Amino acid sequence: MAEEVLPITRQVTTESRASGTTFVDIHLLDVEDCLIYDRRGVSIPFKSLYQERKSIIIFVRNFLCYSCKEYVEDLSKIPREALEDAGIRLAVIGQSAHCHIESFCSLTGYPYEIYVDPERCIYQKLGMKREETFTDSAPPSPHVKSSMFVGQMKSIWRAMTSPAFDFQGDLHQQGGAIIAGPGSQVHFSHFDMNRLDHMPINWLLQLAGVQQTLDFSDKPKIIHV
Repeated sequence: MAEEVLPITRQVTTESRASGTTFVDIHLLDVEDCLIYDRRGVSIPFKSLYQERKSIIIFVRNFLCYSCKEYVEDLSKIPREALEDAGIRLAVIGQSAHCHIESFCSLTGYPYEIYVDPERCIYQKLGMKREETFTDSAPPSPHVKSSMFVGQMKSIWRAMTSPAFDFQGDLHQQGGAIIAGPGSQVHFSHFDMNRLDHMPINWLLQLAGVQQTLDFSDKPKIIHV
C-alpha cells in the first residue's frame, strides 16, 4: 500500500508576502476530530467544515479584540452570491464560550457560519502563535480602521459593559486563516504574527477561487452621474 502523503500548505508571513515563500506542514488529520461549538452550544467535528467542499476558515484572537471585530465586519461585506458561485464555504472560529457568539454577530453584522474552540484545541495543535511579534516593515492592515489606543479602549469598554464579564478568549492567542477541502486537502494557510497581521480578505478570496474583488476602504465613494 502506498504511503499516505499528508498535505503541505503554504504559510505566508508579513515579511515573505512580497519576497519569498516559506512552507509549513499542516496536518488536518491531527485536528479533524476536535469539537467546535455553534451559538447554541451544539458541537460538531472540525472536519465537517471542509469535508464536502472548499472552505475559507478564519481563526480570530478573541471576540473582544478590536482588530478582529473590524476584520469580521469586513468579512460580513462579502456577497453571499460570490461565495455560492465559487462553491466556497466561509466560517469564523473564535476561542470564547459559545454564549458570546450571538452578541459578536450582532455587533459585526456577520451573517455566515461561526463557531468557537473554547479549549483552543485546534489553535494549539495547528501551532498558531501565542504572544505577538511586530516588525517595522509590516504593511498596515486594510481592514483595521481604529488606532491601537482607540481600539484597546473600545475593547476594554466592551468587556466592562458585557453581561458576562470576561475576556472572551485567551488575550495572548493569535489567529490565522486556512483554505481547505474538499477532504483533507489544504490549499493555503496563514498564521497571524500579531493583532494586525490578518490575511487580506481579497487575497483569501482570490486564492480560494472567488472571482470578485471587493472594496473594503472606508473612504467616501464618488458616484459619477
